[in-house]
Amino acid sequence: MRIIFLYFSNFYKSWQGGKSLKIVLTYGTYDLLHIGHINLLRRAKALGDYLIVGLSTDEFNEIKGKKAYHSFEERKKLLEAIKYVDLIIEETSWEDKKRHIKEYNVDIFVMGSDWEGKFDELSDLCQVIYLPRTEGISTTKIKNDLKNA
Repeated sequence: MRIIFLYFSNFYKSWQGGKSLKIVLTYGTYDLLHIGHINLLRRAKALGDYLIVGLSTDEFNEIKGKKAYHSFEERKKLLEAIKYVDLIIEETSWEDKKRHIKEYNVDIFVMGSDWEGKFDELSDLCQVIYLPRTEGISTTKIKNDLKNA
C-alpha cells in the first residue's frame, strides 16, 4: 500500500506542476460510527488533498483500555465506504503517530478537541490541528444512552 501511495503522491506532484500533495492524518477507533465521526473526517479532508486515517487495532484498543463493539476489519470496511477517507493504516501503538507522519510525509495532523494539547509535541514534524467536536454526540454517549434505555 505504501508503494502505491508514494507513486500516487509523485504522480500528483508532477500533474500539478510541482505542487505537493497536502497530506492530512488523523487517528481513532471509529466504533459505533456517528455524525461526529463524519464531521471530523469531512473537516479533516477539507484541510488538504489526501486524508489518511490511522485506525486503532483491537490489540491497541485493549492496551488503551477500550473495547470496541466492531472488530478492526469491520471498522475498516465502514471507513472505506466514507468518501472523505483516502487511505486507512493500522495504529498499533502510541509511537505509530510519529512514525506515520515521517513515513507518509504528513503536512497536517488532526484530532478532535477532546485531545487538545495531547499531541503538541508532533508540531516539530507537521502542523497540529484540534478540530471542535460535534456537540451532543460521542461513542461513549451512545453506549450510555443504550445502556440506560
